[in-house]
Amino acid sequence: MEKSKSKFFIAGIVPYIIWGTMSIPLRDLKGFPPQEILYYRIFASIIVVWASILLFRKENLQKDYVHFKALPSGKKTKLLLLTILSAFLITGNWFTYIYAVNSVSLKAAAFAYMVCPLITALCGFVLLKEQLTKIKIIALAIALISIILLATGSLYEVLWAILIASFYAVYIILLKVIKDVDKFNLLGIQLILSGVIILPVYLISSQPFPVVTSFWLHIFLISIVFTIIPLFLNAYALVGMPSSALGILIYLNPIVAFAVAFFYFKENIDVHQLFAYLLLLLSIVIFNAHLLKGMMAKKV
Repeated sequence: MEKSKSKFFIAGIVPYIIWGTMSIPLRDLKGFPPQEILYYRIFASIIVVWASILLFRKENLQKDYVHFKALPSGKKTKLLLLTILSAFLITGNWFTYIYAVNSVSLKAAAFAYMVCPLITALCGFVLLKEQLTKIKIIALAIALISIILLATGSLYEVLWAILIASFYAVYIILLKVIKDVDKFNLLGIQLILSGVIILPVYLISSQPFPVVTSFWLHIFLISIVFTIIPLFLNAYALVGMPSSALGILIYLNPIVAFAVAFFYFKENIDVHQLFAYLLLLLSIVIFNAHLLKGMMAKKV
């Protein structure tokens, strides 16, 4: 049983480690507008996902189609609405993040992913009735102390951070609710819906079509490694993990990003920041202590 759970735990960790290193390819594209990167990231992801589905996963697609047709009309409507809403939420998360980076502040954008785990845990407790044990509450309290240490800026920035975080937190909750559907096929549908949502904005405000080879190499790298793989693993992890546990793993994102900034980009850090990020890491270990203990016992 613990071995089975560890599989989902690892699937939950990997996306946030991947996303934490996303600044590396993004730095290579700093000459391009962020919204253009987002447009082509989504469009390229649609192409790659649906090429994979149609070439290698037709049987899974057929099974999902048969399953959907067999559902009562009420459940069909519910599944459609949840899928549309989930696509809107992840697209909203991407757009508000980019807007914050461009028009609010980098602090607000980064701070969003510190607030997100707390909102996810709260939503899981309220909406999905997931239990929060005393040890998990202690872990969340430690995380909150770390966030307070790192929180600097205006109320306006904090409100933007909460908005960005809320989009992603509710997205995770919806992924937990959507069941009995192939997660890769679900991702394909979500990406198509995201493409439909951004298409009007793209047609109105996009720059001339990029023809630089390095741009497209980076876009497909970002689409495959930093979009498709982590989003699929995210959805897969929720099959065997509470949304609150997956939510707390989001803290790996800023920790890895912090490490990349320090070790790869050689940016300066101070003791105050280091202490706060170590507290975040401690909160992850405490929140998942039971599962980590089981995994270590298996290895021994």
